Amino acid sequence: MIGLLQRVRAAQVEVEGETIGAIGSGLLVLVGVQRGDTEPRATRLLERLLSYRVFADETGRMNLSLVDVGGGLLLVPQFTLAAETKKGTRASFTRAAAPAEGERLFHLLLEQACACHRPVASGRFGADMQVTLTNDGPVTFWLES
Repeated sequence: MIGLLQRVRAAQVEVEGETIGAIGSGLLVLVGVQRGDTEPRATRLLERLLSYRVFADETGRMNLSLVDVGGGLLLVPQFTLAAETKKGTRASFTRAAAPAEGERLFHLLLEQACACHRPVASGRFGADMQVTLTNDGPVTFWLES
């Protein structure tokens, strides 16, 4: 699984003009599910997201995790992260998980996140979403599990 995490001051997701998920300071994570991804990979990605040190400590060094600062977590499904882009001028999505499997693993990740962290919000799988964020830093990391 892929998690493109962005440290944010605020972020929200809208579908058809309605805000369906929003957080203040924390992490916006675009989540891509690839063929062959498994439940243990989803669990490992969540562990990394919650413990990855991207927030500044009292000396200004990135030594604090989302859990340490009590920040929000906004998970947004994005199958395009699994795109193959090495050739040509049009992406191929053969590495992306089938929609049903991608949705299942995204919802598993979301359920696990809700069970162990607050606040958690999410986008909607398969929806046309508008994502708004204020990137803090900017700080952006690509994580894979």
